[in-house]
Amino acid sequence: MEKCKTLIIAVDGHSSTGKSTVAKLLASRLGYTYIDTGAMYRAVTLEALRKGFIVGEKVEEEKLKNCLSEIHIDFRYNPADRRYETYLNGEYIEEQIRTMEVSGKVSLIARIGFVRKFLVEQQREMGKAGGIVMDGRDIGSVVFPHADVKFFMTASPEVRAMRRYKELLEKGEKVEYAEVEENVRKRDYLDEHRAEGPLVKTADALLIDNSEMTIEEEVQVMLEKIEEKRRG
Repeated sequence: MEKCKTLIIAVDGHSSTGKSTVAKLLASRLGYTYIDTGAMYRAVTLEALRKGFIVGEKVEEEKLKNCLSEIHIDFRYNPADRRYETYLNGEYIEEQIRTMEVSGKVSLIARIGFVRKFLVEQQREMGKAGGIVMDGRDIGSVVFPHADVKFFMTASPEVRAMRRYKELLEKGEKVEYAEVEENVRKRDYLDEHRAEGPLVKTADALLIDNSEMTIEEEVQVMLEKIEEKRRG
């Protein structure tokens, strides 16, 4: 496909739908920059956990707010693995932010208004020049409501939980499937019902239910949609 460096492509959807995997491939095929906004919320969650700002299901918001300015997140391309990786204050954290501990708390952080404002400002700055594929929960609705192309990815909770369960087992984590499915359903509820930037499919987003789709099939559907936009 001929490159078009001005497009902003938003990829939203439920947790564990493979948004990051597909968005990375899409960016690679297009020659675009990839930005994983979910990783940004996970990075803040990791820092809050490290500093003891999360106690049970409560966040010590004032303490977190006071240290936000010290949190610096960036993405670096790893040519060996051909992927973008997340760094927090210069530290590689790609593995740490994918643990069940972080997954279980990230929705608590993501619903805090000042955290969303802090990260949305950064996301808009990263993507303002276009030529980006950005994935998350509110890219097409809040961060870039006028994105050129929008996708909303979903799959059944059971399918998503099984994918996540297998992924965690491959990483050596000891988890039970029931625990993972409970986490998936809990995150869905929190994402859809939070006051700040709730997860919602916008009217102009293409719905992709990938319960029975391969990754390559998803990418091809998305590329076709982008090509339609480019021609139009």
